[in-house]
Amino acid sequence: MTTISAPTHPHRAVRWWLISVAALIALMVLVGGATRLTESGLSIVEWKPVTGSIPPLSEAQWTDAFEAYKKIPQYRELNAGMSLSEFKEIFWWEWSHRLLGRFIGIAYLLPFLFFLWRGGLASELKRWLWLLFALGGLQGAVGWWMVASGLSERVEVSQYRLATHLVLALLIFAGIVWTVRRLEERPQIVAPVRLRITSALLLVVTFVQIYFGALVAGLRAGRAYNTWPQIDGAFIPSVERLWFETPWWRNMFDNVLTVQFEHRMTAYLLFTLAALHAFDALRSRAGAATRGALGLFAAVSLQVVLGILTLLNQVPIDLALSHQAVAITVLTLAVMQAERLASRQNAEAQPRAVPVGQPG
Repeated sequence: MTTISAPTHPHRAVRWWLISVAALIALMVLVGGATRLTESGLSIVEWKPVTGSIPPLSEAQWTDAFEAYKKIPQYRELNAGMSLSEFKEIFWWEWSHRLLGRFIGIAYLLPFLFFLWRGGLASELKRWLWLLFALGGLQGAVGWWMVASGLSERVEVSQYRLATHLVLALLIFAGIVWTVRRLEERPQIVAPVRLRITSALLLVVTFVQIYFGALVAGLRAGRAYNTWPQIDGAFIPSVERLWFETPWWRNMFDNVLTVQFEHRMTAYLLFTLAALHAFDALRSRAGAATRGALGLFAAVSLQVVLGILTLLNQVPIDLALSHQAVAITVLTLAVMQAERLASRQNAEAQPRAVPVGQPG
């Protein structure tokens, strides 16, 4: 993350603008999750960044859109015989997802240009905000790259591309949350170096877990092996079942059992790290960092419970979206905690006092 320093008088309007964009991205991720769960993501088979914002307005246009959908493998192999009204249901999910993406681009760019015109943004902050905007543009292209993977030879999008699409969206989200925190004035936190290290590690593991979760969604792996704590009859499945594909590394992305297993194991790791971090923060009496650590541990605990319930119930849409919403909450709290402890004073590495007139 960038090292934007907090100004003496933070620009309140800039912070609220960024908070609003972050909220829209979170909503976008949830709508994308619903689009995936309802198998709606391939209902629009063309990428029209401008004219695509207008949905079909006549029966003839609806018929044309439906006929285009009938040409892809998903319709022929999964939805043959679907009615026009059923097609409209999945179309609206995907159209809403794409429209929200366009709206986020406008909601980001127009206020940003206004703030640039008004002046007052530090050059470092401007470069960072332009980078986030560029990543947003890339996200649109990645979204179409993902959809394109399901239009010719597959009946669904590639799980690799789905995971890339989700992680990029949440990287942008995390970058905005980090920036909002950097624009706040807060007292420095005195905390051990190890708290800073574990907070950064928690953020990294959270992203890894989100990536594995996207692979689970892409492979529909949550609809298989619906037992807990055992999976495929054991807590740790047999090596032959986990690593039967060649080369071995493909199992981590293509093998339904391996993908669900690594998602479970990473969840246990994240829970353990969050618990240790919270215990260490309590023992260190790290003030705001203690509250942040406890909040993060509570969110991770809730996420574990939701994940288990979602699995045992074979991924009903309400539980699945709740699981995804809490994942965004965990990420938000992990970013805030990492930022809270980054570049701050700590009890084990206080800066050396330098007498006036001597070099530091």
